[in-house]
Amino acid sequence: MNLSKNFTLEEFTKSPTAIRMGIPNIPSEKHIKNMETLCKLVLQPLRDHYGKPIHINSGYRGEFLNARLMGSDSSQHCEGEAADIDTLKDNADLFYYIRDHLEFDQIIWEYGDKNNPDWVHVSYKQHNRMQCLRTVRQDDGSVRYEACV
Repeated sequence: MNLSKNFTLEEFTKSPTAIRMGIPNIPSEKHIKNMETLCKLVLQPLRDHYGKPIHINSGYRGEFLNARLMGSDSSQHCEGEAADIDTLKDNADLFYYIRDHLEFDQIIWEYGDKNNPDWVHVSYKQHNRMQCLRTVRQDDGSVRYEACV
């Protein structure tokens, strides 16, 4: 099933962890509608601009899978509203294009360095906050989120 021209339900729900652990990762119709909205309003316009494939590392996560991945209890992945995306080398380009040209709820520069994140988390929902964050690993191994511009 296509969620948009270049994104499918299969790639949005595929999870190596779910496969390895035998965890079903089956979204409801509501979740699929949320994924379609995210794809049509954020991911597809981003893909059209970028002109090359964008890999979804993590899209929809059922609650049990999310717990196994130690995701937040309020993760938008569980609602089909978020995706972690990666190009393997141009993630900063994705981040800045989303931030500067698209409507979003939350965008996070995930780890990496000052020049390129390891991946980009992006979400979209009905009432978007336009929240821009950067993940920072602390010396003690904990993680904190900083606002970014």
